[in-house]
Formats: sequence, structure tokens, C-alpha cells
Amino acid sequence: MPQYSKRLFGNTVLKAMLSVVLLFVITFSASAQKKADSTTKVEIVSARSLVHVTTDSGEIDKLIDTVVVKQGETFMYCDSAYFSLAKNTMEAFGNVRVVQPGSEAQSDYMRYVGNQKTGFMKGNVMLTDGRSHLWSEDLTYNTGTKIGVYTQGGTLQDSTTTLSSNAGSYNTKTKDARFTGEVIVTDPQYNIVSDDMGYNTESKIVTFFAPSVVTSDSSVLTTSCGSYDTKNEIAHFKCRSSILNSEQYIEADTIDHNRKTGVGFAKGNVIALDTAQHTTLYCGRGDFNEKKKTMLASIKPVLKQVNNKDSLYIRADTFYSFPAGKKIDSSKQKATAKGKKKQKQVAVAEDTTSVNSKTPRCFIGFHHVLIFSDSMQGKCDSISYTQADSTMRLMYDPIVWSRKSQITGDTITMLLDSSKVRQIYVPNNAFMVSQSGPDKAQLYDQVQGKTMTGIFKDGQVDYMLVKPDAQTIYYGKDDNGAYIGVNEVTATRMRIYFKDEGLHKITYEQDVKSKLTPMDKADLPNMKLKRFRWLIDKRPTSIEQLFQ
Repeated sequence: MPQYSKRLFGNTVLKAMLSVVLLFVITFSASAQKKADSTTKVEIVSARSLVHVTTDSGEIDKLIDTVVVKQGETFMYCDSAYFSLAKNTMEAFGNVRVVQPGSEAQSDYMRYVGNQKTGFMKGNVMLTDGRSHLWSEDLTYNTGTKIGVYTQGGTLQDSTTTLSSNAGSYNTKTKDARFTGEVIVTDPQYNIVSDDMGYNTESKIVTFFAPSVVTSDSSVLTTSCGSYDTKNEIAHFKCRSSILNSEQYIEADTIDHNRKTGVGFAKGNVIALDTAQHTTLYCGRGDFNEKKKTMLASIKPVLKQVNNKDSLYIRADTFYSFPAGKKIDSSKQKATAKGKKKQKQVAVAEDTTSVNSKTPRCFIGFHHVLIFSDSMQGKCDSISYTQADSTMRLMYDPIVWSRKSQITGDTITMLLDSSKVRQIYVPNNAFMVSQSGPDKAQLYDQVQGKTMTGIFKDGQVDYMLVKPDAQTIYYGKDDNGAYIGVNEVTATRMRIYFKDEGLHKITYEQDVKSKLTPMDKADLPNMKLKRFRWLIDKRPTSIEQLFQ
């Protein structure tokens, strides 16, 4: 074949191929354009009459009576409308309806922008997904996203709940609503007042974005962020929040609470206030049961008992609080056999008394206990405190300080009047020591015996009864306050009287043995009873020390 023929044949084939490609591109573009138009182009379906009008702003079709237009799957109905094919816009008047699968919007007037799929609706606006209804005077509704936004006040209502606000939005697809400005929620089970909150009409979960108050028949919840599952009555508050009921107030950095079970926990700077019993519990974490009225406080908990102007503070590693309305049912006893001997074992305590806001509480503190009040301080490993009889029991190496006196023993029981000690009892290995004279002198009045009972007056030791095996070392003074010698006395019983925060006089009973040694002849450094311990360095000196 000649060379020019080959060239001509090649050019012809190339042109044919380019034509095919060009035809494919044009066909694809037309198809894509047609697809785009089918979703964005507003089309007239029907109307009783149509008037074509030419204006300065373009050509407009005036549709009159039983107007129906569509955009994709969205159908729009109205009494009359102005339609611009060029701008793809419409103004609809009278009985306006926007109907989509799963949702419908209604209004008196609507301006619709087809390219944005957005309708600006005014007058008696209603948006519904079939189960929930939103009413407002204005609504910007996007038929693509199915989100309606109002700015001039609106109300959303589902089967049981009504929500109103100054502004808000509702997504009929996801069922999520957002309300801002004077938000009020009304429900048979609760009421909510908020500045900014979200609500899902399907899950019934409320989300808080601003200060909000949830009120029910039994409690008041306050928060600024978090959520509340109204269906399951579960609160999850992620910032500083509080719960108030008739008996207790709890405030913390975060709170989780199940109102149905009554179980919850609070974390971060927790404050638990018993409004009926005038106690406050501070801690890092508090696990509580609202129905059983129990509280487990951990992370440096401090208990504060207030009575009039007096306050008593107790610190422990862990505190457990529960109602004191429990008693033993002696009719339910179990018999256990050990060899040939039968022993009776008392059944576990059962809650046989009713518990209410006036029921006193019990507190049990575990490990590293510190106690502080103006008139008394203490230290031990574990403690129990019962409001019913105002009795405090210090266990495992307990120490109590009152004014200049220090008391130790295996266990110490104190009967309180307000935050002041009214009576103290040491059942075993009782020992009391008071500093006599200045610190440098290191002189100590001491009393010890098996048991010790002390009576207090105005927060100070008035007198003590020690028995049996009572022993004492004290530094006698004359009327001018000068030391006259060291008294060493033993007896079966003795009464010690105090005055001006110091030992005043002692009376002895049965098998009395005494010895007076002049001060210049006494071995002062060794004038110590067997149980002598001066533990002033362990004494709490301020309230702040308990919170450190």
C-alpha cells in the first residue's frame, strides 16, 4: 500500500475513535445533568389554572387553585403559587404542605429555593414525623436534610412530653432536637428548665449544654452538661452538678445516678449533705443508694457533724454511712453444733424498722482516723459513730485529747453532746496524762487503771473514776501554785477532780498506798507509769489538717 494511503487510513481511524469518545462524554454529561435536574429541579405537577407573566425580574408562572409541585420525592401543595423556572424558586400561599416519606411540614406561606432544597415557612407552622409534632410561627426547613429550624418560639410534643423554647431545631430523620433560650420541658414524671438542651424523641434522652434543672416528685437534679435518660431515669452529668431530695443533697464534679434503682456515684470534690441530721460528708468519691439510704465515701473523706454553733470533724480513709433503724430479730436464731455442745448464733441484723428522713444514721470510718473539734481531738485506726445515741467508738490504738489531757486505752467510747464530749469510757488498759507546768519542765500528771469513766463539763474534764488497780503520779502544789512534791498513789478505786484544765484533787478508796517525794529528791525524768505515752505530736491542730 502506498505511504500516503496508510497515513489517510490512520487519520480516518483516529477521527472515528475521537468521535466515539466525544459522543460518550456528551451522553454521560447529559445523563448526569438529567440526574441532577431530577433531584434539584422543581416541577409543576398540576394546578387548576396557569398564567404566564413576564416581569422585569424574569418570567413567572402564576399557579392558581389545587397547586401541586414536586422535587424528587418531595411533593408541595398550596392554594396558589408564583413559580420561576429559571431561578428554580417558588412562593406558595395558603394551606402550604411539604410532604416527604416519613415527614410533613405545613404553614400559611412558604418561599422555596429549589437549588438549596430549602423552604422558608411562616404562619401556623407545623412539622411532624408522624409521632412528634413541632409548632412555631417560622421555620426554615431543608427537604434534603429534613431539618427544621425556628427562631421565634416553638413547641415540640411527642406522646407524653412537651418542650418549648425561644429557638430550636428538629431533625425528622434522626429524631434529634436542639432547644435554646427559656427552654421548658413538661412531662408527667418530671419537669426541666434550661437555657440550652437537646432531646431525642425516640430514645427520650435529654442532653444538657447550659445550666439546667430537672425536677421530679422525689428529687431535683441540677447540671450544666451531661445527659438524662428520661425513659430509664438514668442521669450522667459530666460537670459540676447536684442532686437534692427530701433527705440528702449531693454535689460533685461528675454524677451518675439511676433513679429507678436508687444507685449512683459522685466523683470529684464531693459534698454529701444530710439535711435532716445536719451532717456533711466531703470526699473524692461517693457511692450511694438513694433507696437504702447508704453512702460509701472514699478518697480522703471528712465527716462534719453540726449542732448549733458547734462542729465536729472526722477524717478516715473510707466512710460507710447507713440508717440506724436496724435491729436484731431474736426469734430467728440458728443452732450450730461443735462436737457435743450446741451453740446459738444470733441471726444477721434485719431491717425491721422503717427508714425516713428523721432516722438517725451510723457512720463507720476505716483507717487513719483523725478527729477535730474546738474542745476535743482524737486519733485511731477505725471509728463508729451513731447519731441515735450520739456515741462514738474509737478502736485500735485510740487517743483522745481534751484541753491539756490525753487519754489512751484499747478502745475508747465517747458520749457526745453536740460536738462536745459529755462522757468518756475506757474499758481496758485505761491511761490519762496531763502536762503539768511548762513544756520545758516535762512534768506529767498521770492516772491509769483497768477502766476509766470521765465526766465532762463545758468541754472540759470535770472528774474521773478509775477502777480497779488504780495508780497515779501527780505533782502536788500549794495554795500559791508552787510544787511541793511528787505523789505516787495506788488504790482499788480513785476519783480525780479537775480545775482550770489541770488536776485539782484525788480521793482514794480501798487498799490505798501513797508516797510523797519532795521535788528536789525525786527522779523526775523517770516519774512515769507503765503505760506512759506522751503523743502530742500526733494531735490534730486544725480543721485544715484533716482536709490535707
